Amino acid sequence: MRITQNFECGNIEVVSAENTEDIKLKIRKDTNSDFYQWFYFRVQNVSGFPCKYTIINAADASYPEGWENYRAVASYDGEEWFRIPTKYENGELIFEHKPEYNAVYYAYFAPYTYQRHLDLIQNAQLSGRCVATSLGETTEGRSIDMLTIGEPDETKRKIWIIARQHPGEAMAEWFIEGFLERILNYSDPISSVLLENCVFYVVPNMNVDGSIHGNLRTNAKGINFNREWAEPNKEHAPEVYYVLNKMEELGCDMNLDIHGDEGLPYNFISANEGIVGYTERMANLEDKFCESWKRISPDFQTEHGYPKSEPGKANMSVCAKAIAAKFDCLSLTVEMPFKDNDDLPDTVYGWSPDRAKAFGASVMNAIHEVTDILR
Repeated sequence: MRITQNFECGNIEVVSAENTEDIKLKIRKDTNSDFYQWFYFRVQNVSGFPCKYTIINAADASYPEGWENYRAVASYDGEEWFRIPTKYENGELIFEHKPEYNAVYYAYFAPYTYQRHLDLIQNAQLSGRCVATSLGETTEGRSIDMLTIGEPDETKRKIWIIARQHPGEAMAEWFIEGFLERILNYSDPISSVLLENCVFYVVPNMNVDGSIHGNLRTNAKGINFNREWAEPNKEHAPEVYYVLNKMEELGCDMNLDIHGDEGLPYNFISANEGIVGYTERMANLEDKFCESWKRISPDFQTEHGYPKSEPGKANMSVCAKAIAAKFDCLSLTVEMPFKDNDDLPDTVYGWSPDRAKAFGASVMNAIHEVTDILR
């Protein structure tokens, strides 16, 4: 038996592995940070053997409530990820599996690799509707990729969609992939109508360094991007710095910040009722958008979510709240589950890349229904 995490997005430490039915593991902390929850590793020479994996430091993970009713994912080919029996007891996360093949991957959620990210950018630019540009470099010298979709025009609504500020929230980039497949489809009438009136600025992965390192929440310097939007630091969080500068240069009529939530088994949004300067117009925009998306996609709901901030008490270093206040616009955090959508559960796959992609495609209809009232 061989266990390794020495590849892109990998994260695990082997404590002991004397036999397949008693494998003790630990999740490594984020680079230069105490956050941890993401895991991703490969096991070889185990075909036909019952395997029991115990993550012994699960209780001290960043969001231990995320382990309740959670099931780990496994894959033989890195493409199809299925759920396996998992339990959380006595502070340990335990999952069991009898592999059908000699090599198998396990992960917290289906990974979205940097190579797939690069392929996403390269393929998107082949559309006549899309231009790929670099806004600058990460702290480790990688490109900060942005896609401009549609013909820029001052009369058009400027809509920003950013994803994966937290690198372990891989479902966010699956969401973007589904959105891009639809918005770049010339045969889709909603896409055509939207691009007559809007231009989209899409940043599919805000945190490529953290993604490659196998981090949950931070970049290579240990910075949580979604607490940097009040005064972004170019040295430590260049992604936030460059994206915000570009927003200020081009304008912003709407912003969606795509995330994943460890604890709640639902898709939901976090709105801006707590920001200074919150207006009835903002509230009406949020309500209209959410009601539209609920009607369009049964995967979206508004009953479950985060507690609302008290008036004037919002954390203004959070992206969606900072952008709403700065641009007086519709700006929302979109959350998807690591677990499953309890409203529409899938016993085999749970919340999955395919579901996230379909969810990303569905948001176009909701955007279409609010376009005329964004200004």
